[in-house]
Amino acid sequence: MTALHPRDGQRPRVSTDGPQRQLDQQAPPAVWGELVAAVFALPGVVEGHSAVSPASSRAVHLTGIALPVEPRRSLAPVDARFEPVHLHGVDDTSLHLVLDPARSAELVDLGWAEPHQYEDWGTEFLVYGPRDERELAVIVDIVRESIAWATAPADSVS
Repeated sequence: MTALHPRDGQRPRVSTDGPQRQLDQQAPPAVWGELVAAVFALPGVVEGHSAVSPASSRAVHLTGIALPVEPRRSLAPVDARFEPVHLHGVDDTSLHLVLDPARSAELVDLGWAEPHQYEDWGTEFLVYGPRDERELAVIVDIVRESIAWATAPADSVS
């Protein structure tokens, strides 16, 4: 796990009605584009349509993995393709992902994330869009952590 520092400034405003979205402090379009490119350049990652997010979102699917190890490690319903992460569109720039609840609590405490509005398992979180290159690197590391946690063998995670 990457050691994190607190996110600078106040948290962004996030909608209280569905779908959950970031309302201010969005990533500049160029930084959002870099986020999308970096995430979909990760090994084994395939871009797809989200089973649960608006059409402007981009789902992270993984080569050779159709279903999650267990339901709490995917944002999608049990009968849909494995989706540990999805990135929201350029008007929002946040992302939803699954992650170990203890690590997610740390991200929340440090100002990087908040619980998903419609969480089922306590593993679903909204991570705020990166405002600059430094935050971009942090968010890409968090996505890597999410994918690693979501794909770990069932007996190796809490």
